[in-house]
Amino acid sequence: MTPESINQAHLAGSYMAFKLAKEVYAIAILKVREIIGLKEITRVPSAQEFIRGVINLRGKVIPVIDLRLKFGMEQIKATDLTVILVVQYAQNERDMTMGILVDEVLEVLDIQPAKIQPPPCFGEVEVNADFILGVGIVDERVIFLLDIDRVLTSDDHHEISSIAQS
Repeated sequence: MTPESINQAHLAGSYMAFKLAKEVYAIAILKVREIIGLKEITRVPSAQEFIRGVINLRGKVIPVIDLRLKFGMEQIKATDLTVILVVQYAQNERDMTMGILVDEVLEVLDIQPAKIQPPPCFGEVEVNADFILGVGIVDERVIFLLDIDRVLTSDDHHEISSIAQS
């Protein structure tokens, strides 16, 4: 087996697919705790713009980020399809919970190793794509497989941790 095929086998599995703008992304289903409808998000003063604020989820304060803004996309008004994915992610060997605001949840996909390609190489162009595990090809669609543990920078983790603890 080549290193690439080993990596593809490691990435194969079930993913929650969702849309941001016209693009399709997916997170390993084991990272997704639940999907909740959009609810009131309380803004945290002085937080970065992509950190939309916090929600009260059954008595627990959960930070919510807007992946559109984190990825440099245009902010849009929420629709009836906008939801919050409550995800578990690792930070300094601790499990953390946060909500991610997405345009629409699509489906749970079972992606086989042969349908996963390595992340694209952008040559000498500076693109921070460390959070892309690979690219899934399902029914002719290109799906970016995200490593939710790496979407946020260490500074982002620190800010979100302090928000969650306040």
